[in-house]
Amino acid sequence: MRKAKGFTFRNVFPPSLKSSLTRPRPFKIYSFVPFSPLAMLDPTILTLGSIVIGIAIIEQILERWSVIDLVDQFAKVMRFILPVTFYSALIYFFATFIF
Repeated sequence: MRKAKGFTFRNVFPPSLKSSLTRPRPFKIYSFVPFSPLAMLDPTILTLGSIVIGIAIIEQILERWSVIDLVDQFAKVMRFILPVTFYSALIYFFATFIF
């Protein structure tokens, strides 16, 4: 009859390598989103937006009152003012935005 050989747990399973994998590695973290929603609360942009919205509301009120001549004049002016205001505000926003 042969003698059975005994194995210990450490001989069968080698020590875990987790200790070498969990050491901290220094690295820098960069944010890919440098944009803050609070940056849209710029007073200049809010003022321009409220002026445009106010003119649109006045135009709707004049249309309800059947003052079509004035509404037509507002529409002609707004056709020019809206794009100019939008692009001006966009240029201003990116010119003053600190990255």
